[in-house]
Amino acid sequence: MADGVRTIDKVLVANRGEIALRVLRTCREMGIKTVAVYSDADRDALHVRAAYQAVRLGPAPVGESYLRGDAIIELAKQTGAQAIHPGFGFLSENAGFVRAVRDAGLIFIGPSPEAIESMGDKIAARKRMIAAGVPVVPGTAEPVADDDTLRAEAARIGYPVMIKASAGGGGKGIRIVREEGELLTSAARARSEGEKAFGNGAIYLEKFLEQPRHIEVQVFGDSHGNVVHIGERECSIQRRHQKVVEERPSPLVDDELRAAMGAAAVKAAAAIGYENAGTLEFLVDKHKQFFMLEMNTRLQVEHPITEMTSGIDLVRWQLMVARGEPLPLKQDEIVHEGHAIEARLYAEDADAGFLPAVGTVGRLELPGGPGVRVDTGLYEGMQVSPHYDPMLAKLIVHAATRERAIERMLRALSELTVTGVTTNLPFLLRVVDSEAFRSGHYDTGTIEANPEQFARHMSEARVRNVSLIAATMAHVLRARRGFGSSSVERRGAASRASSSWVDAYRPGAGS
Repeated sequence: MADGVRTIDKVLVANRGEIALRVLRTCREMGIKTVAVYSDADRDALHVRAAYQAVRLGPAPVGESYLRGDAIIELAKQTGAQAIHPGFGFLSENAGFVRAVRDAGLIFIGPSPEAIESMGDKIAARKRMIAAGVPVVPGTAEPVADDDTLRAEAARIGYPVMIKASAGGGGKGIRIVREEGELLTSAARARSEGEKAFGNGAIYLEKFLEQPRHIEVQVFGDSHGNVVHIGERECSIQRRHQKVVEERPSPLVDDELRAAMGAAAVKAAAAIGYENAGTLEFLVDKHKQFFMLEMNTRLQVEHPITEMTSGIDLVRWQLMVARGEPLPLKQDEIVHEGHAIEARLYAEDADAGFLPAVGTVGRLELPGGPGVRVDTGLYEGMQVSPHYDPMLAKLIVHAATRERAIERMLRALSELTVTGVTTNLPFLLRVVDSEAFRSGHYDTGTIEANPEQFARHMSEARVRNVSLIAATMAHVLRARRGFGSSSVERRGAASRASSSWVDAYRPGAGS
């Protein structure tokens, strides 16, 4: 170690799929060797093939594989990795795991366990932020344990209120209560969900803001006391608190609000001595007043849109900070250009109540061209199982203006083909092409409040047309195979038929 910089020339990536691939690619660019871990279900996964070395963790269930922190640490030592990158999800915000990594003499590529703990408990985090002068959503300062206190605090805050699990995250352990009669039942459900998901049934109350925008700010800190923000991301297109489409910059945020939210985010990170990548999540009301919700002490799923507009490789920054290097840019040196949008492709049937889907990926065709990026672990023949998160891919586009970015996203979505497993692709097309999204006048409740705008509308004639297209595609492929046509020609025929299928779902298509 020279001048306080630690050596990292081999990294174990403690995650799977597109998350692991994202980290592996930056490591390769930096000349860092990598170790992938995999469950039995992921033996043939792309992240296994892409790594310098791959080792088995265990059976398919996450509790027997990707959540086995002790096994991951032991494999890191056995393979000679000096550091562990957690990706996002799984063990990325587990303070106990981080301590165990450090106790084993390894480097955790992320924040300290103390920082994770200080922001992981939502009630403790609220107290810290209030003390630091960061605006937070009005609510309770302590967990609410008994029914009488619950009623009294809800009345004080004023309905509607939001009941939240203290150790929550990812949209779990949350209930919105609009009148007192719903309070106790909702509280019991939030406690139960918090206990099951996080091993902690404590709950607290927050004021529920009507029609808010959900805007987050990317922050980065280093071990030299530097903290910067890398702009905001608009995350208000949600369904049941789960993000669907994100964009950067936000169509709501002007320069004044951007500066104020960025300053608040930096203040929050500095207050806990934060190092590495983190995200401050805010709610913004109709008066453009903003309130901090929470801090995610990890890299975010939607980080690519920040990378696309800033030109910054956030994983590279993570590795540099973990080595002990200072941040490569100061605040006034960070510049954003253009507009970026991300859409999340899930294995789910949006037209059947968003039921999760499983299956074997048949044909896979990914979009390309200028300003298009696809982060995915999908491959033809891959088994999409119920063991893991249903997100299959992230489609990211970048263009000079928001209008051009929207058109580019629609073009890219229309080029995307995944057969063998049901996805939310038609739903994504409807969302991006909707008046609400195009206008930029949406909020966190837009999808639930306007189900008819995002529902599938197909006349009987349109259904017949789609069925005819599918039958024709099958016939063409059989015929071409029989006469020895090239694989390129066969893919072209399939792609054209598939594009027609997608067009049938687009708003305004057909009768």
